[in-house]
Amino acid sequence: MIDFNEPYILRLALGFGLGIALGYVVRAGRFCTFGAIEDATYQGDTRRLRSWVVAVAVAIAGVHALELWGGLDLTRSIYTGSRLEWGGAIIGGLIFGFGMALVGTCGLGTLRRIGGGDLRALIVFFVIAISAMMTLRGLFGNVRINLTSVLGTDLGKSQRITELFGVTGTSAALAAAIIALLLILLAFNHKGFRASPRYALTGAAVGALVVAGWWATGIFGFDSFEDRRIESFTFVAPLADTVLYAMISSGLKPDFAIGAVLGVVFGSFLAAIAAGQFKIIGARDTAHLGRGIVGGVMMGFGGVTALGCTIGQGVTGVSTLSLTSFIAIASILGGARLGLYYLVDRKRAVASKPLVTPKEVALQTASVQPDRVSCVD
Repeated sequence: MIDFNEPYILRLALGFGLGIALGYVVRAGRFCTFGAIEDATYQGDTRRLRSWVVAVAVAIAGVHALELWGGLDLTRSIYTGSRLEWGGAIIGGLIFGFGMALVGTCGLGTLRRIGGGDLRALIVFFVIAISAMMTLRGLFGNVRINLTSVLGTDLGKSQRITELFGVTGTSAALAAAIIALLLILLAFNHKGFRASPRYALTGAAVGALVVAGWWATGIFGFDSFEDRRIESFTFVAPLADTVLYAMISSGLKPDFAIGAVLGVVFGSFLAAIAAGQFKIIGARDTAHLGRGIVGGVMMGFGGVTALGCTIGQGVTGVSTLSLTSFIAIASILGGARLGLYYLVDRKRAVASKPLVTPKEVALQTASVQPDRVSCVD
């Protein structure tokens, strides 16, 4: 039975409320890390990628401000420990990124698509959740443990970049502010981005909501008597937690992460309704569905092994200036690019070869994937 006086209920409610805001923003603002990679790669359009950079900048500045003036204790997060999980970050990140290409979006994007009526995304959601749970506690777990146990380094102190250079306290917050400012300048050093305030506002809103997530679990909803980690938004393991709680709620406590998952779906639904975009759709064909299932398995395993996704490591983790987070997000981006090569460039090359018979023309034409892999809504 749920005790409404427990701190986790407050965090659950905050997760749901902030999740609604995040779901609405990412759908209305077309915020998608994979879509941004695809835009930059094939269209030369870096605006959505710059939106992601703005989100990171705002998150870095906001989290360090909370740490300096709000009492946020980042040592209670998964990102700042002394062990550098470089093996898990690289291998898991590459696998997650490639799987993300097969699916066409990340964990957050999957929830966004569900909110818009995409039934394939609903299947992918369950596949990611099952794969993530298998990696956390099941058959895939042995593989993950064997990888991360040997491919890691104990630094002897916090892996936060500032602390590795001996910078702490006010000086660390100042350094974080400078990094954030440089990222903002990098993002706005583009005429098209400056002319598209929608992307800048979307990125700033996503970054602010990640900061709000840290505040919800680490300050406002924090209970010093609880032995638990503080967190913000991430969308791999929480999908598994959501499904597990729905199946065997007895003995489990829904917390911020589950509230965030449900909130993002609902917020995306509201944005789709407001824009007149809600529509029940399915997979284009069996190959499309098959790629989603395979990609979902890869995302579940890779995301847990890398300790996060494009949001969990790419914004939430990077906001702490964790070295593992930087390695993980670089690997995720690399894996996504490899996935795009597999889906698009490789088959374009096949299609461009000289053709001999009408049958060969038909076979090669059918094998080429659409130029657009990600969701464009």
